[in-house]
Amino acid sequence: MVRPTSISQRPSTGHNGGGLPSHTGGGDDGRSGRGRGRGDSMPNYGQRLRQARLALAVFMTPILMLFISFTAVYLVRRGFLSFDMANAAYVRTWVPVRLPWALLLANTAVLIASSVTMDLARRAITREAALAPVKSIPGVSLGNEHPVPWLGLTTLLGLFFLAGQLFAWRELSSRGFHLAGGTSSSFVYILTAMHGVHLAGGALALLFANVASLLHRPVESRRIVVDITSWYWHCMTGLWVYILVLFAFAAQ
Repeated sequence: MVRPTSISQRPSTGHNGGGLPSHTGGGDDGRSGRGRGRGDSMPNYGQRLRQARLALAVFMTPILMLFISFTAVYLVRRGFLSFDMANAAYVRTWVPVRLPWALLLANTAVLIASSVTMDLARRAITREAALAPVKSIPGVSLGNEHPVPWLGLTTLLGLFFLAGQLFAWRELSSRGFHLAGGTSSSFVYILTAMHGVHLAGGALALLFANVASLLHRPVESRRIVVDITSWYWHCMTGLWVYILVLFAFAAQ
């Protein structure tokens, strides 16, 4: 007499009834690694861009605080009075600096122009990133475009500005105002030098973006670099205008 097989002894067939054990992927709510959407494994460039902008804001905070601190010391020292033993009176020791305004204004115009070209470069790379999925479709052509090398123009204008600052220093020196020649002239050199160093950092970022473009790096990665460099460059332009206004009202 044959005994009937109990239900507990029958092999598990899962929910599909195909005789194969069901696969749950182990610990990820029933989703295997292959079952994830393709977008989950691709980098989220929007999130990376927001994080990069936040990092730039954090990076710019101590720089702005540094220039504000120098401004406060600059203004306090300008109004400082020392006691003259010969005349038995307090006198002002601040020596007005004769700045080469024509050269400084020309440098300012160059820097503002570079800020304009930098923003055009940011807009161009944003448009390129937006059209990249369309261009990847087989058989789709957007025509022959001849992009303007805005990044290269910005880099060139930035180098012109730095060279113009060196000429401004030489003009100051020819007028008798040296780095160690007095407190007023020292502040002029220090503030312009600090700005020049930070702007040179932006120029290095521009060179990196140019190299990435020549090497045909992914457009989204280049977009992040150009976007962050653009905002940094605008901050340096605004900071230079602030320094120039400070000189106009406090250097005399």
